[in-house]
Amino acid sequence: MLFDITREGVAATFGEDRLATLPAAADTEGARLLGTVGVPTGTLWLRQPDGDSGRLPLVRDVVDVEDFEDASEDAGAWPVIGWLLNAHLALDPGSGKVHAFDADEETVRELHTDVSSLVQVTLRFQRLLEEFTFSGDDADEEADFERLGREVERIRQETSSIDPLPFQDDETVWSVVGEEIAAGRRFTGDSPGARSLYG
Repeated sequence: MLFDITREGVAATFGEDRLATLPAAADTEGARLLGTVGVPTGTLWLRQPDGDSGRLPLVRDVVDVEDFEDASEDAGAWPVIGWLLNAHLALDPGSGKVHAFDADEETVRELHTDVSSLVQVTLRFQRLLEEFTFSGDDADEEADFERLGREVERIRQETSSIDPLPFQDDETVWSVVGEEIAAGRRFTGDSPGARSLYG
C-alpha cells in the first residue's frame, strides 16, 4: 500500500458513523482495506452489493466493456467499487489498481495505483470540504478563494509525489473534483465553508 491508512485514523477525523465499507470485493489487499477501513462518505460513493447475492456488480454488469477500446481483456470481471462524478470505479484484483470507467465518454483510465491512494485522496478532499472556512467578508472573498485554491493544489502535489495517477492531467475525475472544490461548488449546507459562503 502506498499510503498508511488505518480505520482508527480515518474514524478520528470523521467518526465511525461517517465511514462506508464494502463487503469483500476480491481477495486482495485493496479489497480488504475497503472492507476494514472504508472511506468517508460525501465525495466518493461506494457501491452497494446486490441484495440477493451480497456481491458487488462487475464492470460488465454496468457498462458494455466492448465500447471501451483501452479496457483490459479481463476488465469485465472486475468488481465495481464506487462512483465518482460520472465514472464507475473498478478494482483490478490482479494489479490492485483502481480504474475509472466513464460510460458517457467511453473511456477507461487508471485512477489510482492502489486502494490506499483512493482512500487518501477521498479523505483529504472530504476533510478540506468539512474544515475550510471562508472569512465571510466580501472584501476578503478573493483572498479566501486563493487560500482554498492553494489547499487543493497542496493535496494534488502531495498525492502526486507518491501516486501520480489521480492528478496525472486536468481530465482525471479527481482533477475535476479539485477544480470544483476550488471554485466553492462542493461545500454542503451544514459545513463551515457553506455557512460562510451562503449565509
